Amino acid sequence: MAKPVATFWVASGLALGAAISLGLARFAYALLLPPMRADLGWNYFTAGAMNTANAAGYLLGALMTPMLLRSCGARRLMLTACVATAVLLAAHGAASADATLLALRLLTGISSALVFVSGGLMAARLGAGQANAGLVLGIYYGGTGVGIIASTLLVPPLAARALPHAWQGAWWGLAVAALLATLGTAWATRQQVEPPLQPLNQSQGFRWKAFGFGLASYFLFGLGYIGYMTFTVTMLREQGLGSTLVSAYFCVLGVGVMASSWLWARLLQRHRGGLPMMLLNGLLAVATVLPVLSTQPVVVFASGALFGSVFLSVVASTTALVRHNLPAPVWSGGIAAFTIVFAAGQIVGPSAVGWMADGSGGLRTGLACSAAVLALGALLAFWQKPVTA
Repeated sequence: MAKPVATFWVASGLALGAAISLGLARFAYALLLPPMRADLGWNYFTAGAMNTANAAGYLLGALMTPMLLRSCGARRLMLTACVATAVLLAAHGAASADATLLALRLLTGISSALVFVSGGLMAARLGAGQANAGLVLGIYYGGTGVGIIASTLLVPPLAARALPHAWQGAWWGLAVAALLATLGTAWATRQQVEPPLQPLNQSQGFRWKAFGFGLASYFLFGLGYIGYMTFTVTMLREQGLGSTLVSAYFCVLGVGVMASSWLWARLLQRHRGGLPMMLLNGLLAVATVLPVLSTQPVVVFASGALFGSVFLSVVASTTALVRHNLPAPVWSGGIAAFTIVFAAGQIVGPSAVGWMADGSGGLRTGLACSAAVLALGALLAFWQKPVTA
């Protein structure tokens, strides 16, 4: 068994992969959306379609990951996909046509999923058999907060320059950050041995029916949370909040993500069923509806802090559910299955919220619907029981 200090060091290195996959490659788009929308003349549906394309790529990547893990180790796959993500982020900075940007968002989704699933598998293996396994998973998924904070520091000043298509420079800044994070992951995990997965026989496969309520809840999580992460910055700007307050809000959200690994570790470690997912989805519904009710700064910051401290722990709860209820050889299939339904929900979410926002109700209507979807996801998670052999 690895020593705790060594375990946390490796987990922190893996967390930089999560920072790339979600913090830099996906959620930074929320900060880039206002200047891109103004410069390129997008409506809300087109803006949401960009994240829909990213989610479609994420689904494709999740489907590809188990096959790729059988031909190469998880570490090799993760690092290769991290480099690919950095290159794709740089390519965003050389594009301005909608079709090209859609294609790049799709490809970035594929590479992000390869990073996230393989990194999640490594984190699950790292924590196996340890009393602090829930904290190891939390540290990995909480790395997304590092990416969110880095995006907050990089994107606004780079996108605000008085240059044509100034937002393109922000994508280049994100690419450099992704490359540096890749180097950190490679260094921290250099001692990790991750052999290719062995093919499973039929009796060892992931049983979708046994996890049906958890999978359905996670689909609704993907459908509901992505609207908040895509459009809240845009909505706050439209409500008159200044750039400093909006950046501070997004930074608070990122700090909440980093803190979530410590807040919910014991909950993830102690429960084998759907209780953690139920509780966390319910809290997300509350966080999502707060800016619908009021855009007063104190309410906005409370929403960001609550949302940030919860949403990646929903992701961690699915890995914990798989780890608690399945033998180690099936973990990759279980993590991939949850990632697939998560990605399917994300495909629908951004465009649906954008379509509703283009109507008379605006973004508030879309976010209110997102909150309702998350509340339904919490209800379904209640019925997910521990899986017996």
